[in-house]
Amino acid sequence: MRAVIYHGPGQKSWDEVPDPKLEADTDAIVQIDSVTICGTDLHILKGDVPAVTPGRILGHEAVGTVVERGTGVHSRQEGDRVLLSCISACGHCRFCREGRFGQCLEGGGWIFGHLIDGVQAEYARVPFADNSTYPVPEDVSDEQVLYLADILPTAYEVGVIAGGVRPGDVVAIVGCGPIGLSALVASSLFSPSAIVAIDSVASRRELALTFGADRAVTPEEAAQTIGDLTGGLGADVTIEAVGVPETFELCTELVRPCGHVANVGVHGKPVSLHLESLWIKDVTITTGLVDTSSIPILLRLISAGRIDPTRFTTHRFGLDQAMAAYDTFSRAGETGALKVLMAKRP
Repeated sequence: MRAVIYHGPGQKSWDEVPDPKLEADTDAIVQIDSVTICGTDLHILKGDVPAVTPGRILGHEAVGTVVERGTGVHSRQEGDRVLLSCISACGHCRFCREGRFGQCLEGGGWIFGHLIDGVQAEYARVPFADNSTYPVPEDVSDEQVLYLADILPTAYEVGVIAGGVRPGDVVAIVGCGPIGLSALVASSLFSPSAIVAIDSVASRRELALTFGADRAVTPEEAAQTIGDLTGGLGADVTIEAVGVPETFELCTELVRPCGHVANVGVHGKPVSLHLESLWIKDVTITTGLVDTSSIPILLRLISAGRIDPTRFTTHRFGLDQAMAAYDTFSRAGETGALKVLMAKRP
C-alpha cells in the first residue's frame, strides 16, 4: 500500500510501505475511504512532537471500511463502514472506565500518527476496534462524519464543555482556523449572548461570521469589542484555538474575573503564565486532550441537521494526491484552506 510517511522535521513523502497486519485479537484492519489533515500534523512536521519518529505514517482522522478483524472484535464486522476516532481506548483501565479515553493506560489515547502508524494511508491497523470505531449511519456521508474524528469533539469537549459555556455568556474565541470555527459551532449549541471571533487574517474573520460569530475582530480590536459587550468586565469564557504564546496570553487578558480560559491549541513552545495579575481574578484555566466521548452526541446532531460539518471542507483531493493536499493545507493563508478532504478514488 501507499501512505504519507514522516521522515523528520520538514520531510514527508507518499511512499510504498507494507500492508498493516493484525497484531492483537482486538485489532481490525480498515480500508481508508476518506481522510483529512490536522493542524497537529503540521506541528509534527515542524518538530513540535518529538515522540513522532521518522518512518511513522501520519494522520489520525479517517472514515473507512472494515476488511479484517481479530477474534476479539465482537461489535464490528467485515464490510462495516466506520469512523476512526483519533483516540483509541482499551475500555477497561481506570481512565477509560471514567470516559477519559485520551488518558488510556493500556496502550490507547492519541496513538494514531503519533506512537503507532496513522491513517493517511490506503489501509490502517486499528487497535481496540470495538471501542475506537463508530458505525456510520447509512444516511450520513463520509464527509459529514469525518470531522467527528477530531476537530468537532476537540472543540466541544476541551473548549466548550471544559470552558463551562452557559446560556447568556460572552464567549471569545482566539483563532478562526478549523478548531476555532468548531468551537464557534459548538458554543452556539449553548445559546451564548455573543460569540466574538478573533483572528489577524481578514478571510478567517469573514469565514467566522458565516459560521455564526456575532463579531469578528483583530487581536488589537478584541479588548474594546469585548469591553463594550460586557460593561468592561471581560469575556465569561475565552477559548484558545491556535497554540502559540501570543494567543494564550490574549485569552488571559480578555477573560473576566471568575471567568474561564479553555486552552485547546497544541503548543510547541513555552508560554508565560502571568500569575502576578491572574491570581487575584479567580480565573480558571483548563487544558486537555480530547477523549472523543462526545462523538455519539455530535453524530445525532449531524443526523438531525443541527450541525453541517461539510462546511469545513474547502479543498478535495484523491488520496494519491496527499502531497498536493499537504501543500495546500500548509499554505492556508494563501490558499484559503480550512480542511482538505482526501478520498479513495472509485
